[in-house]
Amino acid sequence: MEDIRRKNAILTGGSKGIGPIIAETLAEEGVNLALAARSENKLREVTDKVKSLGVRAISVPADVTDEDSLKNLVSKTLKEFGSIDILVNNAGIEWVSRYTALSTEHIKRIITTNLMGPMVLTRFVLPHMLERGSGHVVTMSSLGGKKGSPYSATYAATKAGLIAWTSSIRTELRGSGVSASVICPTFISDVGMFAVYNKKAPWMVGEVKPDKVAMAVVKAIKNDIQEILVTPGPARLFLMIDALCPGIISSILRLTGVYKFYKGQADDNERFMADEKTNI
Repeated sequence: MEDIRRKNAILTGGSKGIGPIIAETLAEEGVNLALAARSENKLREVTDKVKSLGVRAISVPADVTDEDSLKNLVSKTLKEFGSIDILVNNAGIEWVSRYTALSTEHIKRIITTNLMGPMVLTRFVLPHMLERGSGHVVTMSSLGGKKGSPYSATYAATKAGLIAWTSSIRTELRGSGVSASVICPTFISDVGMFAVYNKKAPWMVGEVKPDKVAMAVVKAIKNDIQEILVTPGPARLFLMIDALCPGIISSILRLTGVYKFYKGQADDNERFMADEKTNI
């Protein structure tokens, strides 16, 4: 088991959602943090909280869709800490709607944020890790990347891409001292997207507390685990059955109301967008 005390980490998406919980959990393990996000004020609040836990921390306003912004994040982290031992690719966006209701620009933004952002940032960080012969990249995916749901097609595609990408680079990096892991949580309570809408996830897929997801990040680094599913439900069994016969699981999810739940959220989001256009 690796000791991560006094290690230096970059965490994207550090200002909201699961990000602050991951930041605090890493800080409690003694990890220094460079926290990145677009929302500068919220980022400073999280940075101050992390510092109160006894580690060094800096906030670096950054947009994962902008290459120069990512280069600046890496540069400032190296200048402050001297090394980057851990990268946690957490920034991401999810939008539930009918695929045909998404504009081309919206599709591009989801792909650039969720998939291209982690890939490009990791490309900038890896040379420093490889030069030192040590490092770990953790990327936040989703169970949605293992089994795509209707009304989340673009999101599911990006999360599936992150799972395959992690598997590829992990194998490529074998023997270098640098490794990679991916975390696949189900619905996250309290801070997840559906918590913002004050909705409970369908019982079939369940919810997990954010601290469970944050601890999975720590576990993946310490034990060098390729992939961790974070779910209270029978997801592993479903995924095994799905690999053999996808139609069965799709029917179960449809009959138990999971797909209806997504459709309801898609309807809500599309009404919201229509109201926004009306008010412009």
